[in-house]
Amino acid sequence: MPQKIRQLKSTLAKAGFISRSAKGSHTYWQHAQNPDLYITISGHDGDDAER
Repeated sequence: MPQKIRQLKSTLAKAGFISRSAKGSHTYWQHAQNPDLYITISGHDGDDAER
């Protein structure tokens, strides 16, 4: 069963990433210790996370 976006966001938060505002279904995650490290996720919490 594929991982959900909700689970991916939880994993990123535990790894030290902070959610920043973005448009629509996109979320922008930036690492608290290393601001040069960032990830953008698209999708709603119940959607499957693609690889």
